[in-house]
Amino acid sequence: MAKTTLAPHRAILISNPSVLWFMGLLGLFTIGVTVLSEGFGIGVISTNLVKILGMTLCLCLIAIAMDVVWGYCGILSLGHFAFFGLGGYAIGMWLMYARTEINIRDSLGRGTIPPTELEVSEAVAAQIFGVVGSSDLPLIWNFAGSLPFQLAMVVLVPGLLALIFGWLAFRSRVTGVYLSILTQAMTLALSLYLFQNDTGLRGNNGLSGLQNIPGFLHVPQSVISMWFFWASAFALGAGYLLFAWVVSGKFGSVIRAIRDNEARVRFLGYNVEGYKLFVFTITAVISGIAGALYYPQAGIINPAEIAPIASIYLAVWVAIGGRGRLYGAVIGAAFVSLLSSWLTGGGAPNIDLGFYRIVWTDWWLVLLGLGFVAVTLFFPKGIGGLFDYLVRKKP
Repeated sequence: MAKTTLAPHRAILISNPSVLWFMGLLGLFTIGVTVLSEGFGIGVISTNLVKILGMTLCLCLIAIAMDVVWGYCGILSLGHFAFFGLGGYAIGMWLMYARTEINIRDSLGRGTIPPTELEVSEAVAAQIFGVVGSSDLPLIWNFAGSLPFQLAMVVLVPGLLALIFGWLAFRSRVTGVYLSILTQAMTLALSLYLFQNDTGLRGNNGLSGLQNIPGFLHVPQSVISMWFFWASAFALGAGYLLFAWVVSGKFGSVIRAIRDNEARVRFLGYNVEGYKLFVFTITAVISGIAGALYYPQAGIINPAEIAPIASIYLAVWVAIGGRGRLYGAVIGAAFVSLLSSWLTGGGAPNIDLGFYRIVWTDWWLVLLGLGFVAVTLFFPKGIGGLFDYLVRKKP
């Protein structure tokens, strides 16, 4: 009897029936925000809220990447936010350099004698690095004025770091909690390195003014925020499809098997290290892309964004949403990040109990910790698991 094979798109839909639902809801959400926005709609949703929603979509994208590497492959990485931050730094360098160069040329061009390229370069360096007591342009900024080069760095820097780190760790067969500690140590080392002023990335000051797009300084933020919101929605949809394909078919079965019993998969002849390295690297690249879209909407990036605690938060989001489910990661990241913005951004009123006043900015992390413990104890499959139960429950 002839053996039949399913087309790739049918295999994806069978393995991940949530794809069509997710893409449809994402499309409706994007259209709804566009219609209600200040830039292209009736102005019900403020520009600030559009930025928050766009940043949330970026966080959902890195949460999916974290879910694939942890929920599907079993690698609890506590360093993926480092890749997220590196992507932000790569695009932030171009945004800051190009914008500063435009301002410098406009200022020097008002003189009688046109400025030379050397004068422009020296003025740009002094403007950017004067805050750290330097007037020299670091070597890593030599191509910061090139958008194609910096876009390539968004992908290459996180990808190469993950490739090198993963190759060293996986070939040594470091697994479990020891691997998690190594990824956390990598993140901490990178964060401490970036805090130094002589790294060429302005130390603790970070990169700022990233919301101003060179060449579009005349365009209002209400419009620019929608551009980034659309880009974030597209990236999330494309990332969801990519990872749905990755976790489908034979490849998806192998990485799940590695998660459940790595020794048996290796005994069966599979190149376990190769599978893990591929998953670790591709999720790092997607994390870098998510960061490159996030920080122009946030407007600033500094080394504190890469601190290990950020990657721990990321793992909490995935756990609350339900690891091992792509849509669960999205639910967890969206729910926690939006709730955090509401409670710590002044949206939620503080509660006066008479004998004590509950200030949500002080209690938010406590609530997050309690929520993580509650989910772990009572809902180990997370919020996504509840959806599974409701869908599969028979009348």
